[in-house]
Amino acid sequence: MNELTIDQQVALYMQGTEYGDNSLKLAMAAELRQRLEDARRDGRALRVYCGFDPRTSDLHLGHTIPMRKLRQFQEHGHEAIFVIGRFTSLIGDPSDKDKVRAQMTPEEAKANAESYAEQAFRILDRGKTRIEYNDTWLSRLTFRDLIHLASNFTIQQFLTRETFRKRWDENDPIYLHETFYAIMQGYDAYQLKADVQVGGSDQLFNIVTAARKLMEVLGEPPNIGVIMGILPGTDGVIRMSKSLGNHIALNTTPDDMYGKVMSVPDSAMGQYARLVTRWSPEEIKGYERDLETGELHPRDLKMRLAREIVGIYHGEEAAGAAEESFRMVFQDQGEPQDMPEYRIGPGQNAVDVMMATGLADSKSEARRLIKQRGVRLESESLDDPNRILELKSSAVLRVGKRRFVRLLPPE
Repeated sequence: MNELTIDQQVALYMQGTEYGDNSLKLAMAAELRQRLEDARRDGRALRVYCGFDPRTSDLHLGHTIPMRKLRQFQEHGHEAIFVIGRFTSLIGDPSDKDKVRAQMTPEEAKANAESYAEQAFRILDRGKTRIEYNDTWLSRLTFRDLIHLASNFTIQQFLTRETFRKRWDENDPIYLHETFYAIMQGYDAYQLKADVQVGGSDQLFNIVTAARKLMEVLGEPPNIGVIMGILPGTDGVIRMSKSLGNHIALNTTPDDMYGKVMSVPDSAMGQYARLVTRWSPEEIKGYERDLETGELHPRDLKMRLAREIVGIYHGEEAAGAAEESFRMVFQDQGEPQDMPEYRIGPGQNAVDVMMATGLADSKSEARRLIKQRGVRLESESLDDPNRILELKSSAVLRVGKRRFVRLLPPE
């Protein structure tokens, strides 16, 4: 890959950032530019890190945003440090929560960490990524150490955080151990002697306030916060979340991933392009310019976006096949050539078959889909959840726009 100028690097690394304050963004960009110039003069790479608390083993696109940013630094010669928070995850980050997180056991954190790291290597270069576990140093801190670190902060500073302030105003409990999280994360940055720390906008206090202050107090240059925006879910508005059902899982099929990206509203395409693709700032500006002039249709750009995202996680060949399948089903109103098959048993009704084939997660969901006329058997819209499916030959059962199964008659 061609070496970028300092200005090009700054533009790339600041792509998709969100500070809530333009003056702070400009200050971080200026510090980043200076640190890059100093590093180039000294012939060294920047140390860039991001911490990940393994509170889940099932990742979605929203989790990948800081990994994508680490990869950008990595591709241009800088050291990417992937920190697994086996210690911080025992507390749980309160940054984006208006109630206390449940505490994890060390065994849960360890099991999730292994899966988390393996999925991360679908983005990061395994051979160039430094893996660290923060229990290595945090578990060695003494109570005296914690007093010294905590003495640099006031309770008022923590209460300026929106999540803590909301709980305070509503008389909901704020537990003392929750304030330790930002201190521990700041100590991670000091221990790593990091030049840059990547995190989401919900990490602004932890990175820009806590980490920078602790590093200065402990005699290290403060790290530069690259604060990333939050990815909306498939609704285009609310933060991507598995619990809300608006997520795009990394381990889903190419067809499902492609279809879900295509379901994202046009208004969110810019956020997806900046946060989860390999596209450069120049490429994104070109696409946006072509949209404004009418040279590029929003649907065509979204198809490029879907193909890019599927290509990252499943490869270009699978992305191409998913695109062809999407065209056939949605543009040509056809059916995918390859679909799972299921041989129905005697006496099975529509709900039973939907549950057995994974077309519904529960019987109540299956009944709801049928009552909403979202289930078709060949060209017929089903309206009775208790209807026994009797077939003499194969038939396609379709749920919604993207889910198909070929039903085979009983033997």
